[in-house]
Amino acid sequence: MLYLSQMMGKPVVDATGEKIGTISDLAISTGEVFPRITSLAFQGPGKVPFMISWRKYVEEFDEDGIRLSVPAHDIRFSYLQPEEILLARDLLNRQIVDTQGMKVVRVNDLKLSISGTQLRLLGAEVGARGILRGLAPWLERAVVAVAKVFGKRIDEQIIAWNYMDLLDRDLSEVQLSVTHKRLDELHPADVADILEQLDPQQRANVFQHLDDAQATEAISEMEDEYQADFIEDLDDARAAGLLGSMDPDDAADIVRDLSYEKAETLLRLMGVEDATEIRRLLGYKDGTAGGMMTTQFVSVHATDTVGEVIEVLRELPEDHPTVHYVYVLDEYDEFEGVLSLRTLVLTDDARPVGDVMYEDVISVPPDETEEDVAADIFKYELPAMPVVDEHNMLLGIVTVDDAWDAIEEDVSGDKTKATALKAVGIVLASLLFLGLYTLVLLQVIGYAGR
Repeated sequence: MLYLSQMMGKPVVDATGEKIGTISDLAISTGEVFPRITSLAFQGPGKVPFMISWRKYVEEFDEDGIRLSVPAHDIRFSYLQPEEILLARDLLNRQIVDTQGMKVVRVNDLKLSISGTQLRLLGAEVGARGILRGLAPWLERAVVAVAKVFGKRIDEQIIAWNYMDLLDRDLSEVQLSVTHKRLDELHPADVADILEQLDPQQRANVFQHLDDAQATEAISEMEDEYQADFIEDLDDARAAGLLGSMDPDDAADIVRDLSYEKAETLLRLMGVEDATEIRRLLGYKDGTAGGMMTTQFVSVHATDTVGEVIEVLRELPEDHPTVHYVYVLDEYDEFEGVLSLRTLVLTDDARPVGDVMYEDVISVPPDETEEDVAADIFKYELPAMPVVDEHNMLLGIVTVDDAWDAIEEDVSGDKTKATALKAVGIVLASLLFLGLYTLVLLQVIGYAGR
């Protein structure tokens, strides 16, 4: 095995043994699972940069340098191709996304595999050994040996190339589309985790390579403290489009955390229907059933037949939230009851849903606290709970997912307070110890001076 750090700066000699330069970089073609080294970059006399084909000219190589197969005067120089990237320039000391571990890491070295006259990139070293090796190979060996004496192991931390996705690079659109394709294929929750680990500029660069559907899902999966900041950093047109395509309750939660000027700008840029729905939800106090409910539910009238309701369900768009119940209204649009999907499937198509609906339904007013709503949902094992006003008009529903979110926020807040109190306790204890230590020291000094 070889490492890029071992090869950098080593001599390049021609077929006659004459030194013609030193290694400055290696290029790979990004289209392979474990890509071959395709070009050699080296500095000639006067630090003039050159690039040649690896396949055509490299005969032998090891950690001591590279020997070419032809004399210097027979070399024909080349240029970096559109599908190629340079390992030292584009990867070394850069941040990458580990798409298997779902985290952002820094490349400290690159591990290469020898196969005959070919050299392939296996992956990135992201651990301490890569840092030590970059400083000096003997330092890495010394630290590993000392650790072994004390019964400790310092293992390599290698991320295979096929689990790497590149960030923070200034490359062409073609190269970016290749290197970011794996990020596009991750689950939205994993993409959100990765985006949260990046600084705003890197986050924006990665976000450009997600389509609107992927971007919307990723934002919805982000932690609350990141969502508003992220929307603030986007241009107004795209931010408005993404909010408009989100579930209204999720969009309202984000808009609520934006500055007034930004929120108004985005709401004006949205479609009238989306903006109206979000403004309606913003009218409810945060931390209440009205503030956490969604207005995306399926409602029908008691006089509709089972067959008609099933047809309504079939016509729902693919991105409509999961339907747990169908909510039944009377002729005045007041809430009457619910229908489970099981009831719909087992009932004759011609029967009115008013005959088979379940009427003893637990509901909550919009000003009910989110803690009480969540408690009721879990107590009665409800997938969703309707929210109704004083006139028994159905305003929305709170899903079990919303209830879990409310509980997680409370737990997170309690943990934050506990951590803060623990930190204060440690500081006070440290100050007390320092005070006692100083007092004892002064007494010792006074005693010695007598």
